[in-house]
Amino acid sequence: MAVRAGIVVTGTEVLTGRVTDRNGPWLAEALRARGVDVGQVVVVGDRPEDLRSALAFLSAGNDLVITSGGLGPTADDLTAEVVGDVQGRPSAVDEELATRIGAIVERLMSRRGWRVDPEATLAGTRKQARVPAGALVLDPVGTAPGLVVPPAEGDGPPVVVLPGPPPELQGMWPAALAAAPVQAVLARATELRQDTLRLWGTPESELAATLRRVDDQLAGLEITTCLRDGELEIVTRYAPDAVDAYGRLTDAVRGDFGSTLFSEGDDVDTLVAGGLVDRGWTVATAESCTGGLLAARLTDRAGASASVLGGVVAYANSAKEQLLDVPVATLEVHGAVSAEVARALAEGARARFGSDVGIGVTGIAGPGGGTADKPVGTVHLVAVGPDGASASRSLVVPGDRAAFRKRTVTVGLHVLRELLLGGPPA
Repeated sequence: MAVRAGIVVTGTEVLTGRVTDRNGPWLAEALRARGVDVGQVVVVGDRPEDLRSALAFLSAGNDLVITSGGLGPTADDLTAEVVGDVQGRPSAVDEELATRIGAIVERLMSRRGWRVDPEATLAGTRKQARVPAGALVLDPVGTAPGLVVPPAEGDGPPVVVLPGPPPELQGMWPAALAAAPVQAVLARATELRQDTLRLWGTPESELAATLRRVDDQLAGLEITTCLRDGELEIVTRYAPDAVDAYGRLTDAVRGDFGSTLFSEGDDVDTLVAGGLVDRGWTVATAESCTGGLLAARLTDRAGASASVLGGVVAYANSAKEQLLDVPVATLEVHGAVSAEVARALAEGARARFGSDVGIGVTGIAGPGGGTADKPVGTVHLVAVGPDGASASRSLVVPGDRAAFRKRTVTVGLHVLRELLLGGPPA
């Protein structure tokens, strides 16, 4: 039987969407890499009764429970005490820990030049130093310590209590893994593999037909499909003894969708970055409707400066003319939203930055500005490279303004992928 874990993400700001949860997905993948299957990620607000309910639910069916958030000095930060109560371990101030936290807070305040109320600071420090009896303390990465809290009596999973800020949680993770109660759980885990096939432009219904046809050959595979921004991901998790079944799945996908299968592992961002490095090429962008989001995505990866020279956001026609030398006649004859202008933008970016590759994007993000000939969502993308090489795509992207821009950036990466590596057309 697989070793399983449940995750509780705490915080009303996460529950209401003001803050996007980054910890749940990160922890799920970190645990998967250790052979631990995450069955549930539960988000609760800053209400003790909801946290207790979530802990009871997850403890009933998992070998390990992890919480994130709720370890600060304010009144709504109650995770450590609630976990202690659920595990049958009452909390008390650890005086040595309070001294250590106080020193950290003092250094932080001094560095930032903050003036604070000493009594309020002391109260917050002592609150963060409350530890359930018998719990293992994980050294703070910020100001909040983490905890590993085993049950006081009977069966039940240990609960690992981690801070909410992702850098602090991730910085504390090695210490959490090294804790004896967690090591005892990990010792029972076995390898849990995960592989991804990626299709471009294939409907889910077509893939579903293939999966139904070979379903009796796929025992031991947990297959999940996700259509996102035109990409259809097939993510499969399996134990090593199901490797032959995964081979049969891969063969079926290759056979039915060889013309749209663009990757058997890496995402398009990685493929484009690798393609630029392998060719020794550089790229520059010229964006109108995406407002610099394509350049932002290209530069999101460490080491991007080796390949990405820069970008221009040219929203107004005057900017297209003056910054990227788009001919006035091209704008007048074809309009700003046209394949011809997209190509001129790409050539202009390439000339302006001296890059090997230029990519131009122009479209109508909406909600206004559309016409019968060019409805809202119309977009044109062109990438040009050395020796006249090029790739392009013109389409109408559905959705609101944010969805249009996000999808268009993904299409732009596939245009670059086609130019650099070939494969399914963008």
